[in-house]
Amino acid sequence: MNIFLNLTTSPLKRGNSIKSRQGERGQSLVELAMSLTVILLLLSGAVDFSIAYFSFSALQDAAQEGALYGSINPEDEDGIISRVRSASTNPVDLADEALVDVIVTLPEDACEGNEVRVNVIYDYPISMPFIGAIIGAQQITLNASVTDTILQPVCPES
Repeated sequence: MNIFLNLTTSPLKRGNSIKSRQGERGQSLVELAMSLTVILLLLSGAVDFSIAYFSFSALQDAAQEGALYGSINPEDEDGIISRVRSASTNPVDLADEALVDVIVTLPEDACEGNEVRVNVIYDYPISMPFIGAIIGAQQITLNASVTDTILQPVCPES
């Protein structure tokens, strides 16, 4: 019993297969263009939001730096703001007062045991196309807030 598979014959004749494929020549190119557009849009969104997260991390570190300085020198509000603004220039230039707001909240009695709060606010511009229509703005407000306990001076006895 011999069973052989004959690969030389095809159910379609050679002429018919070429003729049927002529109408499909541009189909794969159109599919690539549509898929590539969606993939690049998703990739640009991922990159944009990654940079936004990196910017938020820089703001958080700057706020922590200001709160740490404020926990030791609570009466020096200008020094706290200066420490925050000098903490980073990349990816956000914290020294630019038009772009970045620094808000320091101190209690009336700036002494041991009370808290100092430092807020750093930045409007991150989104470069991803069409996202403004989805979220309603072409920017994301990043707000980093750190609260720290004041370590010195010792509170006066009442």
